[in-house]
Amino acid sequence: MTSFGLKIVALISMLCDHFGLSFLPSPSYLNVIGRIAFPIFAFQISEGYIHTKNLKKYFLRLGLFALISQIALTLFLKSIGSTKFILNIFFTLFIGLLSITLYDFIKTKYNNKYLGIIPVLLLAILGQLCMCDYGAYGVVLIFLFYLFKNNKLYMNISVILAMIIKYIIDYLHTPHIYQFYFAIGAMFSLLFINLYNNKKGKNIKYLLYIFYPLHLILFSLIKIFILN
Repeated sequence: MTSFGLKIVALISMLCDHFGLSFLPSPSYLNVIGRIAFPIFAFQISEGYIHTKNLKKYFLRLGLFALISQIALTLFLKSIGSTKFILNIFFTLFIGLLSITLYDFIKTKYNNKYLGIIPVLLLAILGQLCMCDYGAYGVVLIFLFYLFKNNKLYMNISVILAMIIKYIIDYLHTPHIYQFYFAIGAMFSLLFINLYNNKKGKNIKYLLYIFYPLHLILFSLIKIFILN
């Protein structure tokens, strides 16, 4: 499966998740399918860091669309009756990209990979405190995909453990059988990630960047002006 194929799987999964939140009683089976999306996005940030020709432009794109998409997410949350404040997924991806960038910089500068983990942990805490979507878990997942990029066994084990911990914590906070289903949905993403063939496929660089805010705004408008 190419990088483009992974993006399509993630976008369809994300679409199902947000459609379920908008138009079905929540949680629903569509939200379970939606858990497939983020691990794929996290994996692709790791791949993007490895293959990008211009890291500064990569950061700029993520940062710019994080700001743009916040308007769309705020409108979407309001349309489904949520009062939560959440920073959109691009903020999480930005912080995750920063974490692996700093990890590499410190590991190379001081020849100490363990020292490089310190900024990763600090940025994970920052993501949690700033109410980024997926919080510390999101940042850590991006780092794990990068750290074990050359060892699929360790990558799968570490990512599954992170998922189990995340959904146990979620269950303790909100006891619901769906937390178990969410964990299974998240783990299912590894099936697609392990099919990745290291090929780019179709080059549609801005597909995710445009699709994310656009579909949130569309669902919000339908919810606010047609269904309400």
